[in-house]
Amino acid sequence: MRTTHITKPLEVERKWLVVDAENQLLGRLSSQIAHILRGKHKPDFSPSVDCGDYVIIVNADKIRVTGKKLEQKTYVRHTGWIGHRKETKLKVVLQKKPEYVLTHAIKGMLPKNNLGRKMFSKLHVYAGPTHKHEAQKPEVLTITT
Repeated sequence: MRTTHITKPLEVERKWLVVDAENQLLGRLSSQIAHILRGKHKPDFSPSVDCGDYVIIVNADKIRVTGKKLEQKTYVRHTGWIGHRKETKLKVVLQKKPEYVLTHAIKGMLPKNNLGRKMFSKLHVYAGPTHKHEAQKPEVLTITT
């Protein structure tokens, strides 16, 4: 009789990966990073276990978008006061907080539960070309779009 293999949390082997976001498209890069954070690229993937790898993204300020998204895409937040809904254009957010654009896109592609929050904690995004995770000896991952 054959049984389905279910990965246990202690059996998961995680790697550290570095991704350069320079001249990458926002949506395509985000979906591939979410795929890696979730662990779907591994043969021992299990939907109820965090099987993903750690991902470091550098050069987040050099991300690309297509069409008129720089002028038309907005990020909406609410202060909690009546009528205080704030909208910010993508162009402004890229200048002030370039890391937020990638983290917001990737977080929306992960599960909305405790497991998704655990997966999201393995993401590290930096605006410039340097990061502080050299001690983990990360491997370079090239993503083609």
